[in-house]
Amino acid sequence: MNNSPPLQLVILLGKDSPATFDTTPTRLEKEGNGIDTAVNKFRMAAYLWQAFTAEQMMRNKMGRRCFRFEEEWQTGTSNYRDREQGTMRNEAKIHIVRSNHTVEEIRDTDRAQQNSNAKDSGGLFNIAGEAVTEYFKPRPGQHLYVSVLILDTHWDNSAKLIRGHAALGGTFGNGLHLAIFGSHALHSYPTSLEEVVPAFTDCTRTDTDFVGNDCNESGSSWEAANIGIGAHLHETGHLFGCPHQESGVMLRDYVTLNRSFTTREPFSVRTNSKGGLVLQKDECGWHRLDCLRFRNHPCFRLPNDSKCNSDSSVQAWPVDNGQVLVTASSGVAYIEIFTDDDEICHTWIEYGDGNGAGPIQRQLVLTEQDLRSRLPDDRKTRKLRLDIKSIGGESTEVKDFSLLTSKASMLKLSNGQVAFRGVKLGLSQLEGSQPEEVIFESVLKQTKLLMQVKVYHGFALDGLEFVYEDSTTQLFGKRGGKPGGSEFNLGELICVGERLARC
Repeated sequence: MNNSPPLQLVILLGKDSPATFDTTPTRLEKEGNGIDTAVNKFRMAAYLWQAFTAEQMMRNKMGRRCFRFEEEWQTGTSNYRDREQGTMRNEAKIHIVRSNHTVEEIRDTDRAQQNSNAKDSGGLFNIAGEAVTEYFKPRPGQHLYVSVLILDTHWDNSAKLIRGHAALGGTFGNGLHLAIFGSHALHSYPTSLEEVVPAFTDCTRTDTDFVGNDCNESGSSWEAANIGIGAHLHETGHLFGCPHQESGVMLRDYVTLNRSFTTREPFSVRTNSKGGLVLQKDECGWHRLDCLRFRNHPCFRLPNDSKCNSDSSVQAWPVDNGQVLVTASSGVAYIEIFTDDDEICHTWIEYGDGNGAGPIQRQLVLTEQDLRSRLPDDRKTRKLRLDIKSIGGESTEVKDFSLLTSKASMLKLSNGQVAFRGVKLGLSQLEGSQPEEVIFESVLKQTKLLMQVKVYHGFALDGLEFVYEDSTTQLFGKRGGKPGGSEFNLGELICVGERLARC
């Protein structure tokens, strides 16, 4: 959909960059290594991301939904005929962005695992983030999705090191969702649709006198294309919020990305195997959890999707009989179940989204018995942690499900009623942090009416003060930050509610 946010494509250059990339003499003579060739190759790689993702979403019964690109009207480059005849088309726009850093500064800024002598480990993400922010100039609160190719990446044969390369994806600042990757495999990419199959079947051995063999998994040209296009797609997955998974693109299955575009696989230097016929079951894919994330992501919207505003109302709290109530105004999308300190989710529960995948579930009741029954036998007795995702794109975490449903979460009030403690807010990482608990007096005394909430804040939230009709107050936290705090009056809302009730 044109009103969905696009994935912006950026080629990043140093301020003194000659705008060329590493390639072999044969390829240099055949297609060159200038900025125009780089643009064509990056655009074609992005179209492969798009086609692959749309197919995977369709196979997961979520429609051919996919992210879109910003487009520009230009002479077509994605097939030979358009180039020869000068046919104009709308094609993905590649933004050329110059950094304030020199080529040498970019190449000296490497990830720690790649270069222990790096001057600023991880700094390439910051360099790219600053350059992209300066170029697009997003306003506060705006979200921007940008995948960056660093053109000045260089294979240093003497040091046996790929300089100026980092494979990272995530968020930069408040609203920039960013992925970065080097151009060391760009020489192997196709420049047009006609070159896709040849690129994924080219067994030319990698000449490390001129180009790098990334992680020793790019021993031939087609394998270099897999690593370059696939690993950059992996980082773009991080950009869209995907963590590492037990399989698929977000593991390292992209080394078989070629199988989605060819019927036979050639000899592989990486596995020392002769290849052969490719079947659908042998292909790489997006993990089911990645597809669930994409289903409700703003960049993946389809025209028949119901209107969905972002909400932060997804909550979980204990109720009677060891049950936990989960609510979300937009609906619960799915729940990831972790045990102990799992970093990767192996078990999850899916719910409907109202688009043919079942009704939207805005309220759920969870029990420990049901959750544990979904786990394999060797994990049934371990500590449970839940990550609950809403259709609106928000989430809440239950760090210890058993603790939340235990007697430790129950509290007997002075009026004889039983209350339940919710999930603790905050990480308590600041020095001097103390736990606090507040029971609203309006719950204990039905005659007390809550009229106002004061929020004390500066760079962070310092405290909340609840003001009642009789001028008494309850303070949660401290009165810090802005003097007097910011006031939110409930009285007007109550009056409106009373008038509506009389009507």
